[in-house]
Amino acid sequence: MKRTGITIILLALLAVVLVAFGQSGKVKKAEYQPIDRQVVQDQDNMTWNDYRPIPGKNWADPALKPDREFRMALVAVDFSDQPFVMTLPKGSDLFGNPQIDPVKREEIPQFYADFWLKPSPVNHGQTINGYWMEQSRGKFGITQLEAFGPYRMPRPLWAYGLNEHRQNNSTPDGSRARYRMERDIDSLWRNDKGDLKDNYDAILRIYAGYDETGVWQEFGEMKFNSRDEIPAEWGNPNPDMPRWIPTRYVEWTSWKAGQMMWGLSSIRQGENSGTITHELGHFAFRIGDNNNNPYIQPYRRVGSGTWDMMDRGSFNGPGGPHMRWVVPPIAGASMPAGLMIRNRLVNGFITENDLITVSREGLGSSGPVIARITARAVEPLPGEYAGMIVRLDGAEPHDRTPATDPATDPLSPGTPRFNYYSLEVVQRIGYDSFCPDNGVLLALNTDEEGRNGGPNQFNCFNWVIDAHPEDINVVDYVKPNGDKVMRTVADYRQLNDALFHAGLNSGSEFEYTDEPNRLHFYVLDIHRNEQEILSYTVGVRSLDSKITRVPASVAAPRARAKIGSEGTVEFTLSGDDICRLSAEVQGKGWEVMLYNELAAPTDGNIVTVPVFLKASPGCSKKATVTLTAVSESDQGKISQAVARVSL
Repeated sequence: MKRTGITIILLALLAVVLVAFGQSGKVKKAEYQPIDRQVVQDQDNMTWNDYRPIPGKNWADPALKPDREFRMALVAVDFSDQPFVMTLPKGSDLFGNPQIDPVKREEIPQFYADFWLKPSPVNHGQTINGYWMEQSRGKFGITQLEAFGPYRMPRPLWAYGLNEHRQNNSTPDGSRARYRMERDIDSLWRNDKGDLKDNYDAILRIYAGYDETGVWQEFGEMKFNSRDEIPAEWGNPNPDMPRWIPTRYVEWTSWKAGQMMWGLSSIRQGENSGTITHELGHFAFRIGDNNNNPYIQPYRRVGSGTWDMMDRGSFNGPGGPHMRWVVPPIAGASMPAGLMIRNRLVNGFITENDLITVSREGLGSSGPVIARITARAVEPLPGEYAGMIVRLDGAEPHDRTPATDPATDPLSPGTPRFNYYSLEVVQRIGYDSFCPDNGVLLALNTDEEGRNGGPNQFNCFNWVIDAHPEDINVVDYVKPNGDKVMRTVADYRQLNDALFHAGLNSGSEFEYTDEPNRLHFYVLDIHRNEQEILSYTVGVRSLDSKITRVPASVAAPRARAKIGSEGTVEFTLSGDDICRLSAEVQGKGWEVMLYNELAAPTDGNIVTVPVFLKASPGCSKKATVTLTAVSESDQGKISQAVARVSL
């Protein structure tokens, strides 16, 4: 009985398989799923479990030697009023640090030198050398980080930290803070070891305490309902002085947070700093900041946000921007985003040979250009590129975007002065692991840096095209009294959902039209190789060109395809063109859906177009499916094919 039962079951399963796949024609049993669903993960919800290594490559390996070796000295100092946070019992200081067991004072310089240069369990295997090696593909790396100190500074911390952002008169003793930390640090080092500065490419000055950039908000307006509610332990040591203090972006923070120094490209960093890679971008490569001020009105949208290390992508890491107070810096800002195409070109990390470069004028005579782009975290795969550039050439003005008033339009890019578009692929691997999404990044770029004009202007050389320009409507933080504070329209996380995706029903967009500049961009398809490396087929055409190199031709399966209640029928498409697809089905009770509205066969490359079918109960036994392809360049170029299906 058991054997007979098994035989019956096997025969039944075989019958199901035969029905599902058919005896002829290309039919696949499948549920409808978008080919490239957008899944945005907010920075606040990220953990170290979100890290994905680059397959087969560990750029943090000290055994790898870069083409350009960058040598640094690390000089560590503390103050009479601020010991090294890492010397205190775990979780004992006012800010809740350190997060790991303490380190002896005399061991502090070497601890931080090892933390930033040598992979370890403490830094989760991530180093500043690993970042720059990954971005440059081995062209640039930090090969030496020699430790010096610790030294005791001649003045208290507040004498240095209160010399900026309208804070000079907030000292405990009534004096005016006017000192530069770098001078005193270098003097202590020189008096101890002699003049060694010329032996290194850069000096990393680590000071006891915190970078104000990582604590002003978290231990100011996020911790206290108002400046008048700040308790004494967070206030000025002088009880006759206010407990609050002005800071860079807003009117107040606690005195304890505001007395800290703001990290600079000099390079000075507190113990919570995860922005050393960002400061090296300034120091070693002279790239400026691309970030806005998201806290003052009129609000101005961010330039590149989470997608580039020279903008707020420097804040990426577990827990996001509000976890940059952690000591040692193993949370927010510990895993900055990669560099966008423009900045990799400026650094010499990629060359024009790595890119496919076209021009607006050239597209007018060449017709559409189609290319495959590999994720930026790795070398381009065979036959693929690191990105695409479209130059805005031709008659002046090159950027023909109509000027908008940033005072009334927070999404305005400001003065129309961009030189080219770039397309690149972001995949959440390597240092891009803590970006919020995978997909295609489209941006306007300038060759030279400069401010973008209008009120609340900022230095802007990368302007990401946002696939979702609407407000993301997400809470930034909750005050102690329960009041919710929303992320402003200028918050860099408004660009979390900016990437473009392939196919229909992804939750994002698959094309972008710039009418003034007469360009149409397409995200045509998505691909993953055997190592799960992501690449996309992208395309661009001139709106003024009517050239279609080889019109697309649709072909259907010759034989009638047998299908169960749902499945896909595969058409093929040949030619050398970008075309828009549509499908219809004739037959009672049948539905048809496309996975992708676009297709782009290239010369010698035939594209498979799956068409999803679903049959409802009581439907007709037979149906016909028509697939239509219309050229994007010339809508008079149409091809159709008909497939026959049955239950």
